[in-house]
Amino acid sequence: MSNDFERLRGDAPLAVYIDLKSPYAYLAIEPTRDMARRAGVPIDWRPFTLDIPSYLGSAKLDRSGKVATQERSAQQWSGVKYAYMDARRYANLTGKTVRGTVKIWDSSQAGIAMLWAKRQGPEALDRFLDIAYPPFWRRELDIDDRGALAAALEDAGVATDGFAAYCDGAGQTEHDAINDAAFDAGVFGVPTYLAMDELWFGREHLPRIAWLLGGRHGDAPPVANLSFAAGDA
Repeated sequence: MSNDFERLRGDAPLAVYIDLKSPYAYLAIEPTRDMARRAGVPIDWRPFTLDIPSYLGSAKLDRSGKVATQERSAQQWSGVKYAYMDARRYANLTGKTVRGTVKIWDSSQAGIAMLWAKRQGPEALDRFLDIAYPPFWRRELDIDDRGALAAALEDAGVATDGFAAYCDGAGQTEHDAINDAAFDAGVFGVPTYLAMDELWFGREHLPRIAWLLGGRHGDAPPVANLSFAAGDA
């Protein structure tokens, strides 16, 4: 294989890194599926747990929605507020709800739940994503609650016998290995796409990715400028 991205992709024609706590990953799910269906390729969804406090600081709201604790600069707050405004604009176009989160979530257990569902087949993982994403962004799913994640898996028709042990053992190991390998290869945010020997950040690059997967026939679509609206870094 020719480079780190191709080695990281492995045998999958298309690998996509997502995080349940990313509104941009949420908004990318359906467009990515549509593109993959047209291209005739499966999607290898992979969890990538963002370390948001490392670049956007941290904050937590109280029950009334006011900031209770925070470690953010004014500039970081401006970036966060714009990000959610931008995400809501796109969500509204497709009838989705994106509410600002009440704290910085550790979504690693949600990533492990993705891996658990994936073990039971791609259809099981797709069902879990469809079950988990909407209520999380309506503030109805607590992804810090392993029981709530197990219930979401069950709602998606995914067997959960052994899930708790998996979270504490093999699942955590697998999750960490996937994240470490992705970070070492240059993945920095979500949604990130690996197609052929190239990495693309943000759903606006889907036309270019489709062109790559289709064998590069005809003129290449123009490359969009990267922006924060493309995804979460």
